[in-house]
Amino acid sequence: MTPSSRAPRTTPGTTGKTLRTRGGLSLRVDPRAALVVLLLLAVAAAAAVALIGTGDFPLPPGDVLRTLTGDGTPAQEFIVRDLRLPRVLVGLLVGASLGLAGAVFQSVSRNPLGSPDVIGFGQGAAAGALVVIVLFHGDPFAVAAGAVAGGVATGLAVYLLAWRKGIHGYRLVLVGIGAAAVLTGVRDYLMTKAGLVDATRSMVWMVGSLNGRDWSQVWPLLCVAAVLFPVVLGHGRALRMLEMGDDAAYALGVRAERTRVVVMGAAVLLTAAATAAAGPVTFVALAAPQIARRLTRATGPNLPASACMGAVLLIGADWGSQRLFGADRLPVGALTGMLGGCYLLWLLFTERKAGRV
Repeated sequence: MTPSSRAPRTTPGTTGKTLRTRGGLSLRVDPRAALVVLLLLAVAAAAAVALIGTGDFPLPPGDVLRTLTGDGTPAQEFIVRDLRLPRVLVGLLVGASLGLAGAVFQSVSRNPLGSPDVIGFGQGAAAGALVVIVLFHGDPFAVAAGAVAGGVATGLAVYLLAWRKGIHGYRLVLVGIGAAAVLTGVRDYLMTKAGLVDATRSMVWMVGSLNGRDWSQVWPLLCVAAVLFPVVLGHGRALRMLEMGDDAAYALGVRAERTRVVVMGAAVLLTAAATAAAGPVTFVALAAPQIARRLTRATGPNLPASACMGAVLLIGADWGSQRLFGADRLPVGALTGMLGGCYLLWLLFTERKAGRV
C-alpha cells in the first residue's frame, strides 16, 4: 500500500470537513458550528449596539455606530465612549469568560452541572472579595485582587480534594458542591461581622452588576482574556478526547492529567477575573455551554460557541433588565440568578428523566 492510498485518519467523536494547506497542515471545521459562532458574534454585536443606546439618554443604533466611528457630537462621544462602551465591553468579556470556563468544567467533569456556579469557584471568588471588604476595608482594586485570590485558592482546594488517582467527574462535582456550601457559610459569617457601610457595600457587590464599570475594569480583563482564551481554545481537541475517557485519550496521544491541570487552571482564572470585574454573575457559565451544544449539534466541548453564547446571554440579560425595569435599577446578576434557577430546575428534571441523576 502506498502512502497516498492509505485511508485518511479520523478521530472518534469528531465531525466536519478537513481543510488542508500546501504545508501539510490540516484543520477540521464543522460548518454548522462555524455558522453558529458567526451568528452568535453578529447577535452579540447587535445586542452591544442596542445596549449602548439604552439608558436615560437613549441613542438610536445609527447614532451609536457613527459615534463609535468618530462622527458623533461631543455629548454623544462622552456618553458612548466614556460611560457606556466600557460597561458593554466588560459585559462581553465577562460573559465570554464565564461561557468558556463553564464549557471547560462541564467537559472535564462530563456533567452538565459541572459549572463554576455549582462547584464553588464563583463562591470562592466572592468569599475572597468579602474578606477584603469586611476585614481590611480595601479599595476596589484590592477587592478585585481578593476575588482572584479566593477563586484560585478554591480551585486548588477542590482539585486536591477531588484527586484520587485522577479526577472523576461526579467526584469533582460533589466536592465542589460541598466547597460551595462551606464558602457560602463563610460569606454569611463575614456579613454578620461587617459594619453597616461594609455590609451594604458587600451586598451590592455580591448581586453581580455591570453598573458603573469603566476602563479600569476593561483593560485587566482584556489582558486575562487575551492570554487565557488561546490557551483554552488550543486544548479543544485534547478536551474532546478526554470526554471519551483517559485510556482512549492516552491512546490518541493526549496527556490527560496535564491537559486537565492546564485547562482547569485557565478556567478558574477566567472565572475569578470575571467575578472580580462584575461580581458573582450566575447562570451564564451553567447555561451557555448547554445552549451552544444544542445549537451546534456537535460533539465535544464547543469552546468557541460557548464563549460567544456566554457573551450573548450576559449582554442580552443586561439589555433586558434595563428595558424592563429602567436603567441601573435591576443588576444583571439578579436577573441571571432568577433565570438560572429556572434553568437549573429544568436541567435537573431532564437529567433525571434521562436516568443520569
